[in-house]
Amino acid sequence: MNELQINEWTLWFLGALLVAGLLGHLFVYRILLALAGRTKNVTDGLFVRHCYRPLQWLVVLLVVRSALPLGLPEEYLAVVKQILSLFFIGLVSLLLVKATYVLDGYIINRFNIDEKDNLRARKVRTQLNVLKRIVIVLVCIMALGTMLMTFEKVRQLGTTILASAGIIGIVIGIAAQRTIGTFIAGLQIAFTQPIRIDDVVIVENEWGRIEEITLTYVVVKIWDLRRLIVPITYFIEKPFQNWTRVTADLLGTVYIYVDYTVPIEALRTELQKILKGTELWDGKVCVIQVTNTSERAIELRALMSAADASTAWSLRCYVREKLVEFIQKNYPESLPKLRTSLNRLPEQ
Repeated sequence: MNELQINEWTLWFLGALLVAGLLGHLFVYRILLALAGRTKNVTDGLFVRHCYRPLQWLVVLLVVRSALPLGLPEEYLAVVKQILSLFFIGLVSLLLVKATYVLDGYIINRFNIDEKDNLRARKVRTQLNVLKRIVIVLVCIMALGTMLMTFEKVRQLGTTILASAGIIGIVIGIAAQRTIGTFIAGLQIAFTQPIRIDDVVIVENEWGRIEEITLTYVVVKIWDLRRLIVPITYFIEKPFQNWTRVTADLLGTVYIYVDYTVPIEALRTELQKILKGTELWDGKVCVIQVTNTSERAIELRALMSAADASTAWSLRCYVREKLVEFIQKNYPESLPKLRTSLNRLPEQ
């Protein structure tokens, strides 16, 4: 068998592998996805959806690599091996990245943050969110470095660089000081967790929820649907309010200013009636206290509890409205007023 015949056979073999790979890409993937959808295990579908395609082409690549010596001229063999090595490194790296997405989907399915008692879910989701990005960055850096090291000239350059690694490390450390600091801040956020996904926070006098945590910044979804982009180092270096750090339960306050003639006990009874008549109240705290006085009015603070921050806000607005209506209807003379006294001057 001559060289031309062997080369033709090799081309037919590689063409058949390519067609098999395309057919697997189009049909086998859909069949496996349908089968995975019938199982109760969510991981099956996630694995097929994310990992099947890189695994399929990885198998095709290994078969091609094992059949390379068949009929390929010697002068092209090294070049083809180099190209296949680059594809192999890329596919393995892609498979590792896809595996992080499988883990992410599994955690999202198991730990639902839409529930009221979602502290543990938010904790796990936050750690996974940051660590997933770190793993992806590290995998990409390692893949790029491994690809470069397959080239002989780059490998020689790498040996030279390693010889002066101490000086280069110092220079890179000084140049990338803020970047390294941001990276470390991301790790601190992941493990110490001053904030978590879906936490209710007050940042720069804005009320919102933590929507996304990346390695460099945090996205806060403000109540009016604006997004506040904050550097991740902000939550390490500056004070802020976290309303769901330990639990989502929250106390709401309503301040009412009335005249000294108002019957406080009647307001206490009315507050209990208002709270018992709404599902926004969680039944834990119901208090009215006189918190301040002035020459014109007294300050009453109504204290009530709710299951979370959003419910507490709605409850405060509801109670404020009902208390004002109650005073207007039953004790209008007790609304704040300005008193004046007119004394007659003595006759001359």
